[in-house]
Amino acid sequence: MQTFDVTVIGAGPGGYVAAIRAAQSGKKVALIERNKLGGTCLNVGCIPSKALLQHSEMIQTINKANEWGIHTGEVSIDFPKLMSRKDQVVKTLVQGIQYLVKKNKITLFHGTASVNQEQIITVNEDRLQTEHLILSTGSRPFVPPIPGLEQVDYLTTDTFFDLQKLPASLVIIGGGVIAIELAFAMAPLGTKVTVIEVADDILLTEDEDARKIIRQRLQELQVNVLTDAKIDHITKEHVTVRDMRYPFDQLLVATGRTPNLEAFTELKLELKEGYVSVNERYETSVKNMYAIGDVIGGYQLAHAASAEGLTAIQAILDEDFQPLDPSTIQRCVYTQPEIASFGLNDKEAVANGYQVKTSFSPLSANGKALAMGETEGFIKIIAEETYGEILGAVIVASNATELIQEVAVMKHAEGTMHELANFVQAHPTVSEAIGESANAFFGRAIHQ
Repeated sequence: MQTFDVTVIGAGPGGYVAAIRAAQSGKKVALIERNKLGGTCLNVGCIPSKALLQHSEMIQTINKANEWGIHTGEVSIDFPKLMSRKDQVVKTLVQGIQYLVKKNKITLFHGTASVNQEQIITVNEDRLQTEHLILSTGSRPFVPPIPGLEQVDYLTTDTFFDLQKLPASLVIIGGGVIAIELAFAMAPLGTKVTVIEVADDILLTEDEDARKIIRQRLQELQVNVLTDAKIDHITKEHVTVRDMRYPFDQLLVATGRTPNLEAFTELKLELKEGYVSVNERYETSVKNMYAIGDVIGGYQLAHAASAEGLTAIQAILDEDFQPLDPSTIQRCVYTQPEIASFGLNDKEAVANGYQVKTSFSPLSANGKALAMGETEGFIKIIAEETYGEILGAVIVASNATELIQEVAVMKHAEGTMHELANFVQAHPTVSEAIGESANAFFGRAIHQ
């Protein structure tokens, strides 16, 4: 039996980061992965979807260039080549993780792990004993029961990126972040996309003003969006909603994810709403056992999982422990324009007892946004009225996922709206609108 100081089950963005940090601190570390290093995010999530979105953005840039007077020939799509490029991006990043694992002298096990009541870990023919165990087993697509679905060769977000032929028509069941991102990825390539959502709107986790802009943009891309939709039946050729048929070449079910708990069911860990329950140190109900990432619910974001993994290692090392502040975790939606946010929205802030003042700055008067032809969007900052404490923010813009960092860092550094308003922004930049929004908080905005 092999023994380790720290063993991590799952090599996604939470698991491999935790393993590396533990190894850097001098611990003997084992890392177990049943599929591919990098987990869902790298192999079938964040990275491949962003590669496809980059392709679709280039198509839209070409179309815009033609409108502006830069004329190109007819655009044709070599979809297998696009997917090959996506594969190369993923391969490069996986190889990078392999190098880091080897560099940090982490013992890597490939196979399905199981943990028994004595906390002995079995992987293939190997048996492991460990002082500290981190569960980072991630999640898998949730597929709801829909009449006829079992008869259809449908795709999930785990299999979508295996496509080698561009579908003429795609029906997406689900209107959450992943579903809408993939609608934006496929429609500009020429696929007729239909989104079917059971709720009364798409992107319900996002700001209402942001949703309005995204709905309008989907309409411009000729994406058919159905909300409040009850699916009557699915066949191999179409989805029926309220007696209307929506045909498809490919059907994607993107209705959320469910945690992978199978590796440790014998442990009878305390669960909360189906996810592993943890404290602020990411400790489970079993001593010296931790859990991070999708398996504990929460934001279910790659960067959140990485931060949770680092926090768990900090707790294991008994360092000067600093709990992770979830209010600074940025939420990113890679639509066009992008949506980025963190912290509380205005309703949540009021419910938490704050005297709230919300500043708002549209991009319509921003010089850089006008030059780019990207004026759809805004900067919204939610703050405490008396002292200007930053409580949250929403940015809708091209590259919003980059712009949000400025406001998030200001909050992390305990800066207020006063510091943000007095910070000199470069001109011309889209980030000038952040300064405008901060100054609007004090009634001093210049361009609105």
